[in-house]
Amino acid sequence: MNFVGRPALIAAIIGPIQAVLGWIVAGSLWPGYDHITKTISDLAADDSPVKWVQSSFFLLGGTLSLVAAVWAPVLSLPGRVTIFLAGLTTYGLTIFATPTQETSSFWHRVFAIATFVLMSAWPLFSMRFDRSYPWVVRPVAAVTSTLIFAIGSIAFLSVWTNPEQPMVGLWERIIAEAQVLYLSVVIYLAYRHQQRAVLASPGTAGT
Repeated sequence: MNFVGRPALIAAIIGPIQAVLGWIVAGSLWPGYDHITKTISDLAADDSPVKWVQSSFFLLGGTLSLVAAVWAPVLSLPGRVTIFLAGLTTYGLTIFATPTQETSSFWHRVFAIATFVLMSAWPLFSMRFDRSYPWVVRPVAAVTSTLIFAIGSIAFLSVWTNPEQPMVGLWERIIAEAQVLYLSVVIYLAYRHQQRAVLASPGTAGT
């Protein structure tokens, strides 16, 4: 059974690296930018001096989500649709950037919240009950990871909407990177499961 296509594996390797690299590169090009107090979206705001640097990484991340959704059939169809939509909402929050560092926009918030929700929910929608699938997409792992991400996303959104919170940037980075990294881990483990199954099949004996 083909659980993971090569494009999805490549996307899984690149995904968490480019996510961190994006805000590090963009932030380093903006003297005085504070990764702890300011959000990643501030780097891509209309008044940001590094708008197109961070926006490029946002678009790359969204594209990698689309690739993972298409080429990772180990995930059930509802889960793949959820990840695909998360890629599209990432495009949306990039296109509808915040106007300034002090303001936001309705559509940016809608797309940003939708991205966090979708990236929290995909494990549950990707769940497989057949024992031939790897444990990482089976009910225990799927439900547990979804609960953890749901709690984390709600906590972040409560921080994000509180103007008195001085660590919104740090919380956003932790949650966002965890979501991307977990998808990569699931795809990688499914790929390893697939490779072991191929090696164990009778047709490969003695080769």
